[in-house]
Amino acid sequence: MAEEFIMTQKGYDEAVERLKYLQTEKKREITERIKVARGFGDLSENAEYDAAKNEEALNESEIRELENKIKNARIMEESTDNSKVHFGNVVTVYDFDLESEVTYTVMGSTEADPSKNIISIDSPVGAALAGAHCGDRVTVHAPNGFDYDLEIREIR
Repeated sequence: MAEEFIMTQKGYDEAVERLKYLQTEKKREITERIKVARGFGDLSENAEYDAAKNEEALNESEIRELENKIKNARIMEESTDNSKVHFGNVVTVYDFDLESEVTYTVMGSTEADPSKNIISIDSPVGAALAGAHCGDRVTVHAPNGFDYDLEIREIR
């Protein structure tokens, strides 16, 4: 069975739009760059051609990845139940190691953006928080073998 990608309807729609862009506009831009670079002569020493071909390969890779995610998407509604942590909740926790509060939005892997504190429910932090209640203390099992505790302060 193929891996399932949990996402919101908004995340699904954004993935479809991104795929459409990569398959049309981005592909056309890259094809034009390759065509122009070919006009510069010897392809064996043509940096513009090499760069365009590399960009083409990256674009095709992202297209395949998005196609797979869209094909295997499972659309979930964001939870309105704030009694425990679910997909779509915004959760404020106290990190005992950092001695500070952190707020996370719990989403699927496709929509995760750790730089914005949007975490996947499948990530170590997301998995530790899932199903926990306000006031619970959970242990996060980080991939580096380092465990740390969080206390859930608010779920919304």
